[in-house]
Amino acid sequence: MNSKNIRSKVLRVYRTKEQAKESYDKISRFYDCFAGRFEKKYRDIALERLCIEDGEIVLEIGFGTGHCLTQISESIGENGKAYGIDISSGMLEVTKKRLEKAGFVDRVELCCGDAMEMPYDDHKFDAVFMSFTLELFDTPEIPKVLSEIMRVLKSDGRLGIASMSKEDGESILLKLYELAHKIIPKYADCRPIYLEHSLKDAGFEIMHKEKVKLFGLPVEIVVSSIGR
Repeated sequence: MNSKNIRSKVLRVYRTKEQAKESYDKISRFYDCFAGRFEKKYRDIALERLCIEDGEIVLEIGFGTGHCLTQISESIGENGKAYGIDISSGMLEVTKKRLEKAGFVDRVELCCGDAMEMPYDDHKFDAVFMSFTLELFDTPEIPKVLSEIMRVLKSDGRLGIASMSKEDGESILLKLYELAHKIIPKYADCRPIYLEHSLKDAGFEIMHKEKVKLFGLPVEIVVSSIGR
């Protein structure tokens, strides 16, 4: 199946960036009470597979309430530096407080912005991390986000992503979730994507891939590098 056919099978995002920002600003203080706790296991697996080391410079896109940035800050040690970009100013404030409490605020630079146009220099990061974020971008935006990631990664850099997956496209649960995404996109805001294919199409090489289930829904965890 070619790239055009695959993209046509992925649902579009039905809300604007402003609507997304407004929604996440509103739920930022309560996010961990519902979605955050269910995603924890899988974002932890993805972060572990990325193998962040002491002294590295690492970016998290869509850092949410800051749990992974806190873990990243611990992994990079005093000689490393972490960066985070998220569209929601509410999430940024929650994350800042979490980092202050953990004693890592000096290791992290937070930015409220869009990953389609990141304010970072070329070849800056040893690793980039995303968990349940790439599938929030509209289908035509995904290649642009991956292109930006490739731009800011070092030539030997790594990209780790956890995402809802459409590979199990015939699953009844998956079809029901996609129906919910069409009917109530405000609440079922993300939708399954072809993660591995998207990465390969953008020029990344797959280093590691595994599939897990979240309430019966397929999730891909992939670590990739810039293709040579």
